[in-house]
Amino acid sequence: MDKNTNMPTAAELEILNILWKKEPLTVKEIHEKLVEKKDVGYTTALKIMQNMTAKGLLRREPNGKSHLYFSNIKKEETRGKLLDRFLDTTFAGSASGLLMQLLGNKKTSAKELEEIKRIINEIDKSEQ
Repeated sequence: MDKNTNMPTAAELEILNILWKKEPLTVKEIHEKLVEKKDVGYTTALKIMQNMTAKGLLRREPNGKSHLYFSNIKKEETRGKLLDRFLDTTFAGSASGLLMQLLGNKKTSAKELEEIKRIINEIDKSEQ
């Protein structure tokens, strides 16, 4: 996946998140998961998935009268690229700016702060 092409939209990312938890799935199964969170028509879900297949984000295989859909991109790689794009466009590439905004907007638990400190310490050790 190139840095700027074939990046999933918000709607496509919802479908990918469903598939990353359990795949393969049919359009019907994905649609059932989508409607748990918001009102989405079956044909809308199908059209999004057809577009995703054309973009190379999904692949489909025949399964009787329906098709099984598989994610064609990796979760961590996709999240990393989306985060890089967000960081560049919203925070001018400043990771500290993103982190300060994030910690300022949301109550962070003591457990989360400890995990953040642990990660920072690991980064410090690896750069020495």
